[in-house]
Amino acid sequence: MALNIVIMAAGKGTRMKSATPKVLHKLAGRSLLAHVLQSCEPLAAQARIVITGHGAEQVEAAVAAPGIGFVRQMPQLGTGHAVQQAVPVLQGEGTTLILNGDVPLIETATAKALIDACAGHALVLLTVDLFDPTGYGRIIRDPDDDGVLAIVEHKDATPEQRLIHEGYSGMMAAPTGALKRWVGQLSNANAQGEYYLTDIVAMAVAEGLPVLGIKAHSETEVLGVNDPVQLAQLERAFQARQAEDLMRAGVRLADPARFDLRGTLTHGQDVEIDVNCVFEGRVELGDGVRIGANCVIRNARIAAGARIHEFTHIDGEAAGASIGEGALIGPFARLRPGAQLGAEVHIGNFVEVKNSTLAKGAKANHLAYLGDATVGERVNYGAGAITANYDGANKHRTTIGDDVHVGSNCVLVAPVTLGAGATIGGGSTITKDVNPGDLAVARGKQVALAGWARPAKKR
Repeated sequence: MALNIVIMAAGKGTRMKSATPKVLHKLAGRSLLAHVLQSCEPLAAQARIVITGHGAEQVEAAVAAPGIGFVRQMPQLGTGHAVQQAVPVLQGEGTTLILNGDVPLIETATAKALIDACAGHALVLLTVDLFDPTGYGRIIRDPDDDGVLAIVEHKDATPEQRLIHEGYSGMMAAPTGALKRWVGQLSNANAQGEYYLTDIVAMAVAEGLPVLGIKAHSETEVLGVNDPVQLAQLERAFQARQAEDLMRAGVRLADPARFDLRGTLTHGQDVEIDVNCVFEGRVELGDGVRIGANCVIRNARIAAGARIHEFTHIDGEAAGASIGEGALIGPFARLRPGAQLGAEVHIGNFVEVKNSTLAKGAKANHLAYLGDATVGERVNYGAGAITANYDGANKHRTTIGDDVHVGSNCVLVAPVTLGAGATIGGGSTITKDVNPGDLAVARGKQVALAGWARPAKKR
């Protein structure tokens, strides 16, 4: 049977007090609507239809993708009116699942349970047991077979009905053919002058079709967002869920209440994460990785045994960033897109690395910048040293060979190559290549002392 998924995303959300359409406000780094669409992906629907209205162009541009269709509800005259706009594009005679674009944490398993219970012949409502059901429509069940007889709005409920704690979530699955017929019969003869989708419950009961109520696993699944307070509350609930999943998988979080994941995080064994860390995009942590407090890590791969000290900022953006095994990063370090660090590399406090490769054992421990550079093994890069990689029009590359020592407060003016084993004296400005093993101590131009050799290290 054909499956249609209709997501209502036309509401204005005036209590958000924002020009941004309500469904585009962010939860864990993605829009509310994007969360709903992600939950729908495994359901293999023949049609996924988003009903837009307020900020329609902005909403449609934000979530446009193959297999997603849009219809517009202009003006917005109620939930029943919204579904009426989708009727012409509903496919087949199977099941139509109706979800809310501002209720982001609906689980795939719950949506599938609604679809399975509908099976193209029953009206199935998603309900929830609420500690405080104020404002929710109450579910009135048949005492004989537990089927749903009606939904009574809070303002219309009797004192006895208000004692009921099972409320309607606003989401349902309905037989597609019957749904088309029912919404065509809706009336707006009410105080609000709107067409209410909940009125189809009485139509189904009158026709003798089964009307079922399936309860959500938790209240969090059906909570919507109407103002910034609710958005913040839902963010913490979602982060708590993610933190619990990670801890059950073996990750040690110093405090799950001070943890944020705004993307995907894969991990090995024996991983530790301190407080106030934020992970965005795609992040991979190898075995034994330690993340210090107050770090922000985005689109990065961190290999086994690496240690990311406190207040480090890693942002790989589209290019990504990678940190090798046993590397030590920070505190107060910044890795930008294209930073590729080998095993046992040390990047210390107030060091910035961008679009650069550092080989095994290279070190830049203090107050330095490496941009568009290729750095060999065991290089020691002094405090205050920078690569001047941009000439105002183009960027150029700096190459630093194995075992090079760069003194403090040096400027390497790219394009330039420092041969293996060379030493750059403190305060030098290097504008020309330095031969392997040579010493350069100059300002304004490179001076090479041929034949000079650094004393051998004591073993």
